[in-house]
Amino acid sequence: MTADIPREPTQLYLISPLEVGGDFPERLRRALAAAPVAAFQFRVKGIDEHTAADLAAPLQQICADAGTAFIVNDSISLAKRLDADGVHLGQKDGDVREARERLGREAQIGVTCHGSRDLAMEAGEAGADYVAFGAFFPTTTKEVEHHADPEILTWWQTIFELPCVAIGGITPETCGALAEAGADFIAVSGAVWNGDEVAAVKAFAEALKLV
Repeated sequence: MTADIPREPTQLYLISPLEVGGDFPERLRRALAAAPVAAFQFRVKGIDEHTAADLAAPLQQICADAGTAFIVNDSISLAKRLDADGVHLGQKDGDVREARERLGREAQIGVTCHGSRDLAMEAGEAGADYVAFGAFFPTTTKEVEHHADPEILTWWQTIFELPCVAIGGITPETCGALAEAGADFIAVSGAVWNGDEVAAVKAFAEALKLV
């Protein structure tokens, strides 16, 4: 990375576990109160949109109260239904242009680009607001087919102004190197929700110098 390009501090981006019922709303509230969190991604699988919307409602309010962007994973229609702050699209989840048309100019649209420079450039050209690279480390949150090298963050940061997100098996111990490489956001799930969410968020925030 070139030292003469000013960058904002790397921010924390939380992704939900697949189970978001029960006491999860309170866990989310505690996590968002522990340290600054830029965005929260609502990620559930295998349930209908009506059920997903019911689960999302309290979480969306908690995010609004905390000033954290509420992003819906995969579903443009659910993001539209909830009037969410944005949507995160996988490579098979829809088109950026369609999402923009349906969600409006203010929506934050992110795209999973794995370890591909070509996919990232295509997403940027289509009008995405951020691109996500990963997985950088082994993860138990989802099956990993693609791996990324931190060098792709540096390459992206030196050429493009569009923010980039690092995702995949990231811990408080490893996030600093990815931030240094060029990640604008560090996306985490298991490292927070598989243990004490307050301690984990604080550890990430300290590593990223957010507190």
